[in-house]
Amino acid sequence: MRSEQQEGAVLWFTGLSGAGKSTLAEATREALGALGRRVEVLDGDAVREFLSKGLTFSRADRDLNVMRIAFVANLLARNGVIAITAAISPYRDTRAQARALCGERFIEAYVSAPLATCEARDVKGLYKRARAGEIQQFTGITDPYEPPEVCELTVATHTLSLDQSVAHVLSTLRSRGVL
Repeated sequence: MRSEQQEGAVLWFTGLSGAGKSTLAEATREALGALGRRVEVLDGDAVREFLSKGLTFSRADRDLNVMRIAFVANLLARNGVIAITAAISPYRDTRAQARALCGERFIEAYVSAPLATCEARDVKGLYKRARAGEIQQFTGITDPYEPPEVCELTVATHTLSLDQSVAHVLSTLRSRGVL
């Protein structure tokens, strides 16, 4: 049964490529759906393809992409949807702008995994190409990733199973009154 009075939220997964943001976002979506919650996932790759086509990986374009994701997530949350984002969103100040836009609905979740783990998980070979100089401005290699100094949730995907990670997310949503 779906809750008609559901409170919306923006669950913002940030972390390196390969940390597990998209996998965790989809598994969390499934778990929330099973609880009867309205939920949408805004995956960074899909948003870049459909809402931000033509943007580069310059700092200005990355920031614009993140703010577009934040805008859509906030619209969803204002209308009672739990919006889950899965976007590298590498810069603290841009995430702070996203937080300011979304207000108290914003829950930042750092999906944490060591760079070596992310590289080992990289089925597309992006890290290898970045290290070979074939990809410029690649986060974690030739561009910085600024992990959150303070966030509502850290999910260490290199030590937790997917089920444990989802349970950790759901526990945080409960403690924040979203569930």
